[in-house]
Amino acid sequence: MNQVTFQGQKVEIAGILPTVGAPSPDFTLTASDLSELTLSQVKGKNIILNIFPSIDTPVCATSVRKFNEEAAKLDNTVIICISADLPFATGRFCEVEGMNNVQHASTFRNPDFASQFGVAINNGILKGLTTRAVICINSSGIVVHTELAQEITEEIDYKNALASISL
Repeated sequence: MNQVTFQGQKVEIAGILPTVGAPSPDFTLTASDLSELTLSQVKGKNIILNIFPSIDTPVCATSVRKFNEEAAKLDNTVIICISADLPFATGRFCEVEGMNNVQHASTFRNPDFASQFGVAINNGILKGLTTRAVICINSSGIVVHTELAQEITEEIDYKNALASISL
């Protein structure tokens, strides 16, 4: 079990991030249109999983904006922004912000995703949400980069994440 902090308070994270160099675990999430979104649907592309607690927080919203901006510059890459938020909330956010370069997906029907990918918040006021992390998967389905934010309120290193898929 990993541990991070939220505003300085220790938070336990269930599961272990996927191993760099190993095949990505399969996943099922709920897409913006309430259909299932699976790894096999995006296989053959580079995939960035931008995982965060909720779109309704400033740092989470910033990560979606940043990846939306970067996605426009990337070939054969899909960026999936993942939280427990309902697809209606993230869809509304992306519509208001004019973001159409990223996909958003929810764990609300598939809570096992969080522990399977090592991002499940196990205690504290955010229990049941996902912590902030990024997982990058190359077009062959191999995990090439992972980062777990040690403080949930801080951003991840976008530059390292983006560089990992352009190798």
